[in-house]
Amino acid sequence: MAAVEFTRIQKRFGNTHVLQGIDLAIRDGEFLVLVGPSGCGKSTLLRLLAGLEAVSSGQIAIGDREVTDLDPKDRDIAMVFQNYALYPHMTVADNMAFSLEHRGRPRAEIKERVDWAAQILGLAALLERYPRQLSGGQRQRVAMGRAIVRNPQVFLFDEPLSNLDAKLRIVMRGEIKALHRKLGTTMVYVTHDQVEAMTMADRIVVLNVGRIEQVGTPLELFDRPANRFVAGFIGSPAMNFIEGRCTSEGFEANDGAVLPLPCMATRPEGALTYGIRPEHFERCSEREGVAAQVLGVEPLGSDTQLNLRLAGTDVVALFHERLAVQPGETLHLRPRMSAVHLFDGASGRRLGAG
Repeated sequence: MAAVEFTRIQKRFGNTHVLQGIDLAIRDGEFLVLVGPSGCGKSTLLRLLAGLEAVSSGQIAIGDREVTDLDPKDRDIAMVFQNYALYPHMTVADNMAFSLEHRGRPRAEIKERVDWAAQILGLAALLERYPRQLSGGQRQRVAMGRAIVRNPQVFLFDEPLSNLDAKLRIVMRGEIKALHRKLGTTMVYVTHDQVEAMTMADRIVVLNVGRIEQVGTPLELFDRPANRFVAGFIGSPAMNFIEGRCTSEGFEANDGAVLPLPCMATRPEGALTYGIRPEHFERCSEREGVAAQVLGVEPLGSDTQLNLRLAGTDVVALFHERLAVQPGETLHLRPRMSAVHLFDGASGRRLGAG
């Protein structure tokens, strides 16, 4: 196990500035997830750590060693790829043993480590099969087994679940977290799926256009997003945003509707954005709430998701109950005051963010 540190990392591809001064410390034994939209630089940062790309400037350390200019084989890391990267002509056992054989490890040690990894990952009965005879989830477990037999200081995962169906992704999320608990090894995991990030990470790094927007635990990012970008990226369904400004009556949306505000010592001036998550709307009487026209209804079994027109804005509301409502109806809603966020209209910074 080892800590990882990025210091002032820059990466350019020609005239394209992909990473713009990344400073990040990953704790020993931590499960850290890099998340962000396509093109934000998360996979590039992982490849820099793996040594598959060269940094333009800055330093990378693993444990007490600077590894910035070391070859991948000398960094004591193991990587699990999106496409499994298994050798089709080799059995499961041979795929898992390949890296150890390449390093000239003794045959007895190789067998011991392959059997150990196969037991952890539930592959003991599949060791003589070939990749074509395995399901997608089994192939992904073989790819993880090939990584853990090396007993590296750091595991790297590059969107390893993106080729699996939705049900299998949920199962594999649990298996990867269980593997982390068993091994206690530092893991750095890249995904574009913020649900994966929320359910798996000890901490999440939110990247956007080559910069770190925020680092924190899943609940810190959910409850106290640093800015509008993080607030809109973390959470599913995404946070609702309504444009307007504060007045003596509350938050006046651009269409004139007034939304309630929590108690504030002073109310900010200028253009603002009002943020409220779909699950933080409450139904109420006409006198207590704001009118919302139902545009669409999505029954989700025990939950109901509504698409609404509220304060001149299309919003989503999620209720943990079954609602018998139809498009065209009018409901009255109020935001839960403890869950309201205000963002500066120009910078996007959350007001009161610490």
